[in-house]
Amino acid sequence: MRVESVNVAHDPRVVQVGAREVSTGIAKVPVPSAWVGALGVGGDVVADQDAHGGPDQAVYLYSREDYGWWDRELGERHAPGAFGENLTVTSYGGGDVRVGDRFRAGGAVLEATAPRIPCGVFATHVRRDGWVKRFADSRRTGVYARVLEEGEVAAGDAWEPLGGGEGNPTIAELVAVWYEKATPAEELERILRAPVAERMRVALERRLASARAA
Repeated sequence: MRVESVNVAHDPRVVQVGAREVSTGIAKVPVPSAWVGALGVGGDVVADQDAHGGPDQAVYLYSREDYGWWDRELGERHAPGAFGENLTVTSYGGGDVRVGDRFRAGGAVLEATAPRIPCGVFATHVRRDGWVKRFADSRRTGVYARVLEEGEVAAGDAWEPLGGGEGNPTIAELVAVWYEKATPAEELERILRAPVAERMRVALERRLASARAA
């Protein structure tokens, strides 16, 4: 397994999402290599810092295996970075990715923290109607990661699964829970014991408080 591509947005773009104009860094292009640090990939623009980036969502990962599924589903070949990911990898490794799973990519070590929750900007970027629901329903959302060890990562570098998330919820399970109308308190407590990204953690903690009060 290897890093197929390192992708960055050099400049923000403004896109029209409904009645709003939104600045975004979703349009990424491959670069030979980049420094992967605690707050993200060097040279990459994070335009909407309320929803993206930060130490718990420093790097967004997508796999060629999942792109292969979309290639067949949509009848077109997707280039690296097409979904706005920082690292395109040939495969995450065996089995479903779990929160807390760790990976070595070149000189960096990453830890899975959350799924990507699709939004209107993403739908506008891929120019497909109904994309938000379709992407979420696929459970092939890619993986956000925090950076445990900073380092240089280049296209062609080895990608090595290190484990660490055993017993934690899978990324796909988190997507399912995110869209559920009601989740038992016990399930939310189980998820929150894992090292989930802060933005998702805050939302799930609110739901847990409501579930306990019901």
